[in-house]
Parts: sequence; C-alpha cells; structure tokens
Amino acid sequence: MSNKYPSQVLEDAVNEFSKLPGIGRKSALRLVLHLLRQEGGIVETFGNTMIRLSKEIKYCKVCHNISDTDVCSICANNSRDNSVICVVENVKDVMVVENTHQFTGIYHVLGGIISPMDGIGPNDLRIESLVERVASGTIKEVVLALSTTMEGDTTNFYIFRKLAPYDVKISIIARGVSIGDELEYTDEITLGRSIVNRTLFTDAFRV
Repeated sequence: MSNKYPSQVLEDAVNEFSKLPGIGRKSALRLVLHLLRQEGGIVETFGNTMIRLSKEIKYCKVCHNISDTDVCSICANNSRDNSVICVVENVKDVMVVENTHQFTGIYHVLGGIISPMDGIGPNDLRIESLVERVASGTIKEVVLALSTTMEGDTTNFYIFRKLAPYDVKISIIARGVSIGDELEYTDEITLGRSIVNRTLFTDAFRV
C-alpha cells in the first residue's frame, strides 16, 4: 500500500481518474473524494454509465459519428440535405457545427488530421470512405471544416486531390476562423458565419 494514500482502493481510483485529459492527481483525488461523499446509488449509476459507454456506444456506419444505433440520428434524418457533406476532424466538431444551427447537411468524421510529427498519415484517417461516398454520385458538395492549422490545411489539400476526379463542388469554411484555431474553441456566431460564407477551395487556396 502506498504511504500517500490510506487505502489502495482509493489510490487505484485516483490513478484511473488521473489518466483523463487535463486531470492531474490533485484533481483526481478531489473527484474521487467527491464520489465517496455521494450516496451509493449515485456512485453505482456513475459506474454503470461508464461501463455502458464502453460496451454499447456505436459509430455510425455512414459518417463515423458517435451513435446509439448503426446509423446516427443526423444521417437518418430525412429533413437533412444528404447531398452536402461537412468534413470534420472529430466527433466534438460535429457538435460544435450543429450548435451553430447554420448547417443542414450531413457529416463525415475523419478521426483526426494528417500530422507526420504525430505519426498520423492519410491511411490512418477515414478518407477512403469519404471518397466512396462521393463516388456514389449522390453528393453535390463537400465542405471542408478542419482546423485552420498547417495540419488541417495539409489534410484539406490531400482530400481535395483525392476528390478531384469526381464531379463534386469542394468548398472550405470562410477564414473568419483565425489561423491556428481549432473548431471547438471558436465561438458559434463566428463559426456559423464561416459556414454560411464558405468559399470554393480553389478560390481560397488558388490551386
């Protein structure tokens, strides 16, 4: 047993919480002690919810968004414009764009962006499934909504080249989003305007 903690069970719990992003050991200890002060039923519900999250969560077979079903609620919504795809880096970005209430199409979650420094290449992302969706002939426009970083722009350019053989409009969100910004840190009004005022990729980058 560690000399720092009076209980090995407590220490194990702190160790697990401290593995979460942005949670140091002090914060982890505070969270664990908070749970200990709750009624047993609350802690049990918390634990069971995390287990369900691990075992029952699904990824949409169409767009790769998190879902409770094989096809997410956005892809299954007949009122959405299924001819326009917004390409985003991750699930959080889907939520951010949805909160602007300015986009009525569907999504494609890449699962990251090209970053050689982090060992992430095109084959590590869901780019081929995007190409397959476009190749089906039902897509009229692909909106690239990746972070305005060097890695984001590299990914945008790669996707543009992959989709070049197809008769599809490729646009990019307007640069109201500051260079180097990630979508989740952009306010909803700015992001909403950037989506509405999106421009052709060729005009933005003069390909």
